[in-house]
Amino acid sequence: MSGIYVPPLRDMHFVLHELLEVEKVLGETCPEVAVDRDTINQILEGAGDLCEHVLAPLNSIGDAHGCSFNEGAVSTPPGFREAYRKYADGGWNGVICDVEDGGQGLPQVIGTAVFEMMAASNCAFSLYPKISEAAYECLRTSAPPELRKTYLKPLATGVWAGTMCLTEPHCGTDLGLLKARAVPKEDGSYAITGTKIFISSGEHDLTENIVHLVLARLPDAPNGTGGISLFVVPKFIPESDGKLGARNSVICGSIEKKMGIHGNSTCVMNFDRATGFLAGEPNRGLSAMFVMMNNARLGTGTQAMGISEVAYQRALNYSRERIQSRAPGRRSSDGSGPIIELPDVRRMLLTQRALVEGGRAFAYWVALQIDQLHHSHDPDFQANLRGQLALLTPVVKAFLSNNGIDVTSSGIQIHGGAGYISETGAEQLLRDARILPIYEGTNGVQANDLLVRKVIGDGGSSMFALLDNLRSDLLELVNSEPRDGADDCCSRMVKPLVEVIEEVRILTAELVESAVSDVYQASASACDYLELAGLLLFGHLWLKSAIISGKKAGDPFYDAKLVTARFYFSHIFPKALTLVVKSKESSSITMDSRAFAP
Repeated sequence: MSGIYVPPLRDMHFVLHELLEVEKVLGETCPEVAVDRDTINQILEGAGDLCEHVLAPLNSIGDAHGCSFNEGAVSTPPGFREAYRKYADGGWNGVICDVEDGGQGLPQVIGTAVFEMMAASNCAFSLYPKISEAAYECLRTSAPPELRKTYLKPLATGVWAGTMCLTEPHCGTDLGLLKARAVPKEDGSYAITGTKIFISSGEHDLTENIVHLVLARLPDAPNGTGGISLFVVPKFIPESDGKLGARNSVICGSIEKKMGIHGNSTCVMNFDRATGFLAGEPNRGLSAMFVMMNNARLGTGTQAMGISEVAYQRALNYSRERIQSRAPGRRSSDGSGPIIELPDVRRMLLTQRALVEGGRAFAYWVALQIDQLHHSHDPDFQANLRGQLALLTPVVKAFLSNNGIDVTSSGIQIHGGAGYISETGAEQLLRDARILPIYEGTNGVQANDLLVRKVIGDGGSSMFALLDNLRSDLLELVNSEPRDGADDCCSRMVKPLVEVIEEVRILTAELVESAVSDVYQASASACDYLELAGLLLFGHLWLKSAIISGKKAGDPFYDAKLVTARFYFSHIFPKALTLVVKSKESSSITMDSRAFAP
């Protein structure tokens, strides 16, 4: 079963066209990137064909072979170079890149849908072009014109690749401890010296050049994160005509042996007075890099959702094929049947589907808001979106990646003993997914970013605004719908959703107040608070999905969607109130020094 993946085009169409009404929304708020329904479907079908027939068959091969290292050079697994060529020749590197740079100029929401299929079919492969896309976005936003002229088109067309070089051996999350140095040279460039670790796609054989975006300190830089600058450090230094010149003094020292994503090279990169070029303002590198990091955080959540989709597909197929046990109510001669008839297996499958389809709706919704933020010409509308996206970004990264661990683990459980061995491919999905709550800022960091920096940082005003938006949207949905049997079903989802919105409002006010007297309270509650926010946002999207589906009863797709929505509200959403209680518990329990006394 390893390598099997079918792009979920029907559900992708539902989210894009019916739930989010992407064509209408983009046409009204940012017509310069608007795209019609038929074009969207053609793009998804083309990307899906590549992912299903080219990338997915290489997934288990990449896992088994991994990358190989030889004196600074890294070779990707068999078939990766040929697949990358097909990918680049098809223009898929530049899905959201500007047309003038050789890209397709499509909105982020379509790029997110394409990336979902890439991550589902071959997570390790997907990282190479995804990081390049993030590097492109960072340079397009922050780099001076001469650097944009040199680097944007090769990145958009996939001729060159990009990386993000932040982490150092002594410095992970706390970038204020960063030691890499950048010394000015007479020609206006800089000599970059230092070592970066855990660099995804840091060295490989897929492209002719690799563009490293490196955080480093200038000689007179202040301490802390306020003294970090961003530099472009190419593997080969481009000549004035754009052709590749001298080999730069940046070398891959080794690649990591790791739990998963074996097909992607995770490198130690050594910079020995390597030539670099300042991108953006001195000592403002971290804010420039955040453009790349926020792109990567949405990408990480989308990766998790993609891996979860294929884990669900494999578990569902296996549960239909595996004949075993005596299902309740079965009256065949021997009582045996497929395990999908067992209530516990159904529970796991429905949980998987609720989290996968909810995650798809959430990731696409966030991506659509990014499009609106970047292309709207209404300052007030942009300001509202900016505040909302500041809250949603850590949630989409952390909540979806945590769900990815649960979904892939359930996939193994549904397979039983067969899931624990390599043949089914189920265990690879869990190993690949396990990095997602860690990289691009651990999920604990995301939770603190949400609650401590964003919510408490502005006195709760952004969260209150988000809750107001959810409540008003909810009331508009309910009041505008005709009353019928399906709507009665949806109305039973409304009451708990309204209750949780109000509980989160009260909780937020209490946490803002307690932060004044208890320095630990917010951090102790942060992970529960983020999960609570994720459950609430999923609930909002599942209610909208249920209302749409309830109007089309009798169609198997919509009937299944409505059943899944009911399952979400009856079996998953009730956890929200428990998280409210947990978030209110005193930090003194967690921080009691007696727990870990020597």
